[in-house]
Amino acid sequence: MEYSEGTQMPNSLLSPYVLDDLVLKNRMVMAPMTRSRAIEGNISHPLAPVYYAQRATAGLIITEATQVSPQGVGYIKTPGIHSAEQVAAWRQVTEAVHQAGGKIFAQLWHVGRISHTEFHEGAPPVAPSALQADAEVFISSGRVAASMPRALETAEISSVVEQFRKAARNADDAGFDGVELHGASGYLLDQFLRDGSNIREDRYGGTLINRARFPIEVAAAVADVLGSGRVGYRIGPNDGVHGMKDSDPVRTFTYLATELDRVGIAYLHVVEPIAGDDALPPDTVRVAPYLRSVFSRTLILNGGYDFALGEAAIRNGNADLISFGVPFLANPDLPERFKRSAPLNAPNYPTFYQPSEDAAEGYTDYPMLAVQ
Repeated sequence: MEYSEGTQMPNSLLSPYVLDDLVLKNRMVMAPMTRSRAIEGNISHPLAPVYYAQRATAGLIITEATQVSPQGVGYIKTPGIHSAEQVAAWRQVTEAVHQAGGKIFAQLWHVGRISHTEFHEGAPPVAPSALQADAEVFISSGRVAASMPRALETAEISSVVEQFRKAARNADDAGFDGVELHGASGYLLDQFLRDGSNIREDRYGGTLINRARFPIEVAAAVADVLGSGRVGYRIGPNDGVHGMKDSDPVRTFTYLATELDRVGIAYLHVVEPIAGDDALPPDTVRVAPYLRSVFSRTLILNGGYDFALGEAAIRNGNADLISFGVPFLANPDLPERFKRSAPLNAPNYPTFYQPSEDAAEGYTDYPMLAVQ
């Protein structure tokens, strides 16, 4: 049977879903997860095609955060998509995923102030404002405090928009089905949006309209390259990582979602933990329900979901898709395990960011269920 946009299947986590012109085999998304395995030149690891193809069981894969430019680097061993060699390596990934029957978006990333002078020939990293982040990064010598950034000049901001535009073109050249803009976790797009990290006094700071200007310009530029239906955007409204804060998250992120809806992007990916050790305090105002009322397209929720919680969110209409991080990392065949109510593999935590001598360990060696 062929499905067209607007013809969705029964509301179930394991049912197909139409995302713009892509038919997803289920409503389960593999969340972006940094694995710190890039090789020299910030090129994705030679085993990355295997790693991602194994997880083509997901309705949609979103790659690990991927730098849009050398200016956007903030951690060692993280991949980029700004050189020909990087694009060639990612092309091997997309070909493997497509051959396995999967769909894959690249997550485009600029870290902003979450960086260190080591990555920028001794120069400070850039940010909306010269405010040092309460954060640590990994450099060649180990974990260190993020460097004091410098504020981008107004005239420079258009060049950063162009970095995202070029990265979108490169993602298209690499064969990706689309891209997700990393607007969460205290990185550059998030830094511009929130008033705890943006104290500018020009057209990119001060009012909410001004603070949202750069993120919207980036989304519009990328949509211009790929078509709006091939663009997603990830946010974490209540995320305090890297010292991030905002005086009114509901107002801030509702406005952003409204403007992104006008751009016409395919989906909004909201990180708002509901379970597990990272669950939000009971008195926290959840922003996702407000976003549901202003963003008319696909809404993806992330944050401690298991099968039962994800199924409930889909059936109740709170989300269209659910993204899973560690469960997909440790279980390449996660949809089948959910379908069979099979036990899940235990995650190999020490190898999340620190590969062992055996490159496959904790990366491509998680077992799958026997075929029945």
